[in-house]
Amino acid sequence: MEFAAKQNIAVLPGALTPTEVVTAWSAGADFVKVFPCGPVGGDRYIKALHAALPQIPLIAAGGVNQQTAASFILSGATAIGVGTELIPTEAIQRRQSQRIHELARRFAKLVKDAREQIEAWERSQVVKEFKGTEKCEK
Repeated sequence: MEFAAKQNIAVLPGALTPTEVVTAWSAGADFVKVFPCGPVGGDRYIKALHAALPQIPLIAAGGVNQQTAASFILSGATAIGVGTELIPTEAIQRRQSQRIHELARRFAKLVKDAREQIEAWERSQVVKEFKGTEKCEK
């Protein structure tokens, strides 16, 4: 990690426990890949980590598929890591580039839609600024 950071190369170490996540972040990680997050609670685990460590950009990996991708983003993951769900071994063996392209398009749309949901929610959270000159209601 130190070498990559000195070379201005993005570093995305894997971690699972909160201690490992903080250790990776403290060592200079740009993102921390939480792996395998599926077996330890999936999106609920990411949500808990994100609530405790909001300053650390998390990448959810392990257990990410088309049914769970948006949930990971909505739970606080900055990004998702997708393996065979995105590029099935069979598709590689059969050279099915169109199939892989379609899967990538679907995953990208799921992430985009989830991020738009978050942005819409954030815009709806309007906080009125108090300037100290307004009178309180009786």
